[in-house]
Amino acid sequence: MMADMMKSMPTQTTGMDMTAMQPCIEACSAAAMAATMCADADGGEGMGRCASMCASTCDVATTTMRMMMRPAGYDMGVMTSMMAACVAMGEACAAECDMHAEMSEHCRICAAACRAMVDACRTAMGSMSTS
Repeated sequence: MMADMMKSMPTQTTGMDMTAMQPCIEACSAAAMAATMCADADGGEGMGRCASMCASTCDVATTTMRMMMRPAGYDMGVMTSMMAACVAMGEACAAECDMHAEMSEHCRICAAACRAMVDACRTAMGSMSTS
């Protein structure tokens, strides 16, 4: 369904190929879900910093994902900044979760989801047109 929706979006959107954005949207969604669940588990385990990093990652990933799904309001400078924020937050969260990955499976999964989001955002930024 999402692929069909992407194909139906207006094609006059400058610099943003919705089909190329789909993997990034999906990676942001997956990272947001993993980070939300990791933050919840971290809170119960007394890992406040990790929980906070995960919550912030969820916020940045969700906001970026939602912006990508609104191509009519696309602005390349803003979208590039949001994706760069996803990369920075994803790297920071993955590094934090990696510190607990051996003892917490949820942290290992969250770190992997964050790294996938970082890779997808980098790929999407590389496909964005500068015209």
